[in-house]
Amino acid sequence: MFEKLELFRMSHAMAVHAGQKQAVTAQNVANSDTPDFKAKDLIAFSDAYRLDPSNGGWGSQKATRQTHIHGAAAGQTPDPIVDENGVGSPNGNTVSLENEMLKSLDAKRQHDRALAIYKSSLSILRATLSRS
Repeated sequence: MFEKLELFRMSHAMAVHAGQKQAVTAQNVANSDTPDFKAKDLIAFSDAYRLDPSNGGWGSQKATRQTHIHGAAAGQTPDPIVDENGVGSPNGNTVSLENEMLKSLDAKRQHDRALAIYKSSLSILRATLSRS
């Protein structure tokens, strides 16, 4: 009965997405001086969650085993996309450290939000079970 509570799955997916976003941001900062490096970003969590085939999304097929060619594995995070909003420097690099700081802050807030949702849901579930 309690194996697949959607709220817990959603908060887990949100935390994973925030971690992936933080990793992409760290990669952008690490390559801020690399010539011709294009800044990357992830799609919004709401879009990624809606398109995830493990959540019943329509974006792609679901892979049920490793040998499937075009399916997405359950819980697979989306690939980073090139951030088209970046302004290129003379060496062709589009990383803006100010924008990366804001993206990093957004990822932290998203992760904190996911933990808050998880904790409050767990508290409600415990309260419900203790009254039975």
